[in-house]
Amino acid sequence: MSRLVVVSNRVMLPKLTKKESTGGLAVSVLDALEQHGGIWCGWSGNLVAGEPPDIDIIDVGNITYATVDLPKTDYDQFYNGYSNRALWPLFHYRLDLVEYSRENYEGYMRVNVRFAEQLQPLLHDDDLVWIHDYHFIPLARELRARRCRQRMGFFLHVPWPSKEVLTALPDHLELVEALLEFDVIGFQTKGYVLTFLDYVVRELGGTVDADGYLYALGKRARVQHFPISIETQSFMELADQAEDSNHVRRLVQSMGNKKLILGVDRLDYSKGLINRFKAYGHLLQTHPEHHRSTTLMQIAPTSRGDVLQYQDIRQELETEAGHINGTYADFDWTPVRYLNKGFSRKILAGFFRRSQVGLVTPLRDGMNLVAKEYVAAQSPADPGVLILSRFAGAAEEMDGALIVNPYDLASIANAMDQALTMSLEERVKRWARMIDQLQSFDVNHWRKNCLKVIENIPEKWKKL
Repeated sequence: MSRLVVVSNRVMLPKLTKKESTGGLAVSVLDALEQHGGIWCGWSGNLVAGEPPDIDIIDVGNITYATVDLPKTDYDQFYNGYSNRALWPLFHYRLDLVEYSRENYEGYMRVNVRFAEQLQPLLHDDDLVWIHDYHFIPLARELRARRCRQRMGFFLHVPWPSKEVLTALPDHLELVEALLEFDVIGFQTKGYVLTFLDYVVRELGGTVDADGYLYALGKRARVQHFPISIETQSFMELADQAEDSNHVRRLVQSMGNKKLILGVDRLDYSKGLINRFKAYGHLLQTHPEHHRSTTLMQIAPTSRGDVLQYQDIRQELETEAGHINGTYADFDWTPVRYLNKGFSRKILAGFFRRSQVGLVTPLRDGMNLVAKEYVAAQSPADPGVLILSRFAGAAEEMDGALIVNPYDLASIANAMDQALTMSLEERVKRWARMIDQLQSFDVNHWRKNCLKVIENIPEKWKKL
């Protein structure tokens, strides 16, 4: 069996592992590494002055944890600059927020070169290399330049934009050329596969055969969608365990007989949080029967707090929550609870179980695992209703959800009203369809599918 080499922006180091607070993706990657043996490589979290030291190695059993330090300038240009101020907004269709600079692009490339230089001596000829997300689009090209002929796969966790959006980025051609150095290119949904192939055909003059292999610029690659999922059974058990936790008891006591509409997201402009608040305000305006009988609780811990747009959205949310509460609140009822803090996965599972409506309305999202966690956390006897944006990747699979346009406030408000008044029989039917999907296709199924396709790349295909 070939070793597995995983590259991601951050690494789940063994001394920091706390399974209850660790997401299913990290656990699944760790399980794969334990089965195959191999390397998990990523940024150490350390910023250094001057020339950084060589890669740091920690061996635990059959896994090598390999972490790379970065100079602060490189980190700022690679992560805060190009990755999060150019690629992130572009991939989420927010051209108005893209901040491009040639210096940041050069820093992004410089970090990818550094990772290739540090990783190359650790590789064996028959390794399977599995690289994750938009931070490392050029990494295969840099490894190939160092004569690395291993089978390499790439998985993009975020959306892939349309040709018309992507070509607004000055470096779009170089990025796609670099991406074609992978043997397998994986996306979350069929839609993202089609948008990528559309670019390759119309912009590069490439061709695609019926089996999903593309040929362009003298290169070939397998392109496929692999919808990521969660540890379904574990999350269901976590929700069961959390039902009697102190946090959930306090929530139930504070809610009384009111129905809870719950949103859980990172504080990010792609999540549609402002529209979500306004839609709830619209619900209260147009459906006064939901006054005093409902509460919207939004949990949105700060992320990337040093980026200006994230500071702005926090202020907007606080203003909108204050406006709704100022308009509709009474001495014994606060319509909106906005919590700018995080909770453990166990507590969130308990909150999901207690809520009657899960509100997942991103403006654009690669998959959105909160939608799947919400479904997994529900009581089979009395499940809540999932309201889901059509622009979340999960909408391709979650056919029991109420699908909405996150830009249409009236549509979201109507979906909230429908969810709050839905019969138990319909709620159970919708939930049953979705939980069957989640139990059949969990995160381990996703991981095995990805690795199987990479592993089955013919020997003769290895890039020179």
